[in-house]
Amino acid sequence: MHYLLIAATILGMHSFHYRDGRLYCEEVDLAKAAEAFGTPLYIYSAGTILDHYQRLDQALAGLDHLICYAVKANSNRAILHLLAEAGAGFDIVSGGELYRVIRAGGDASKCTFAGVGKSREEIEYALEQQVYSFNIESEAELDYINQIAVAKNLRAAIALRVNPDVVAPTHKYIATGQSENKFGVPLDRVATVYERAAKMPNIIIRGIQMHIGSQITEAAPFVAAIETITPLVGKLKSRYPLEFFSIGGGLGIAYESSIASGRADWWAANRSHPLTISDYANAIVPQLEKMGLRILLEPGRLLVGNAGVLLTRVRYIKETGQKKFAIVDAGMNDLIRPALYGSYHEIVPVKESHASTSKIDIVGPVCESGDFFAQERDMPPLQAGDLLAIMSAGAYGFAMASTYNSRPLPAEALVRGDKVALVRERQVLEDLTRGEVDPKWQQRRP
Repeated sequence: MHYLLIAATILGMHSFHYRDGRLYCEEVDLAKAAEAFGTPLYIYSAGTILDHYQRLDQALAGLDHLICYAVKANSNRAILHLLAEAGAGFDIVSGGELYRVIRAGGDASKCTFAGVGKSREEIEYALEQQVYSFNIESEAELDYINQIAVAKNLRAAIALRVNPDVVAPTHKYIATGQSENKFGVPLDRVATVYERAAKMPNIIIRGIQMHIGSQITEAAPFVAAIETITPLVGKLKSRYPLEFFSIGGGLGIAYESSIASGRADWWAANRSHPLTISDYANAIVPQLEKMGLRILLEPGRLLVGNAGVLLTRVRYIKETGQKKFAIVDAGMNDLIRPALYGSYHEIVPVKESHASTSKIDIVGPVCESGDFFAQERDMPPLQAGDLLAIMSAGAYGFAMASTYNSRPLPAEALVRGDKVALVRERQVLEDLTRGEVDPKWQQRRP
C-alpha cells in the first residue's frame, strides 16, 4: 500500500514523508528517533509549525493583526519558545499556561486570558504580569475581576466574549458559539455589560472577542459570526476606546488522507477537506478590514495539529474468532482523542509497506474497552516489534495525556531540519508518586 500522507500536505507541508521506504520527519528518520528516545514518543516538526504560522501571518498582512497561539493545543515549552521567537502572542486559559508562556520567553502583554472559571489566584497573577486582556465570560466574572483589581490597586484590561449563537459544524464537545454552550455573554446582553464595565474604576475596555468552536472546515460559520457581531462592534467602537476584535480560532485540519476508513461516527460523516489558509483569509479579511480595529486570531490545532505524530510499537498480535488486534505500547492515557471524541487519526507503518491490507483494531494496554486508536482499519500485515506512527497528533495529544493506570507520561521530541532533540523526558516510575505524602493525623485531645 502506498500512503499519501496528505494530512500535512493539504496545508502545504511535506514534513512527514517516506524516503527509501522509511518514514521521515523533515530530515530525521523516525525509526532512529524511536531507537534513541523509546516509545511511546511524541515527535514534532518545527518546520511545519513555523510554516503554518508564517503563512497565516502573511495571509492577514493587509490587517493590523496579532496571532495568539492557543496554548491548550500543545503547551510544551520548546514549542511556545519557537512561536514566541516568531512573534506570536498567546491565548491562555489558566494561570499555569501563563506561567509556561513566561518561562518559554513569551510576553504576557501579548496574552489574552480566556476561560469561564478563572480563580482569584489566576486573576491576581495575570494582573501582576500585565496580560493584554481578560476575555470576560460572564457578568459575575467581570464583577470579580474588578473587585480583585481594586484590592490590588491595579487596572484590568478586558474584552467581553460574545456568544453569537451561530451553529458551527463540529463535534458537540468542541462547539462553543451557541446559546446552549457555557461560553460567553449572550449577544442581547453585551451592550448592557459594556455599559456597566465602563463605570467600573479599575476596568479598561480594550476589545471584544468571540470563538465559535474548533475543527471547523468551512468558511460560512466564521463569516456568519463576523456578520452577526459587526453592527455591535460599530456601536461599541463609537462609545468606548476599543483596540481590537478577536475572532477566536477554530480553523480545522485534515486528519486523514485518501485512504478509506469505513468509519460510522461523527468524524466519518464530516470528512470534508479543511479550508486552506488562503481561502480562510479571503473569506474573512474583506469584512474585517472595514472595522478599523486590530484583529486577533487564536489558532491552536491549525499550527500544531499536523506537526506532530505519536510513535508507538506493536507489542502483540491477537486473533479471536471475530477480530484481529494489534496491541501497541501507547494507550488512551497518551492520546485520548479517539476514546473521548470518537476521532480519527491516520496510522501508518514507519517502514513503508505496499502489501495488501486487511482489517485490524489497533488498541492500547489500558484496562478500558475504549482504549483504541483504530477499529476495523485497513492495514498492511503487522507483527510484534513493528513501529507505527499515529498521525496528526500534535494538538490535544500530550496536552490531554494522563498517568491513568499509573502509566508514566511519554517523552516528547522536536525536529528541526536534520536534528532532533528531546524536549520532555519520559516519566519514570518514581515520578508517579512524587508529591504524594503519608497522612499526618492530628491527635485528638482527651
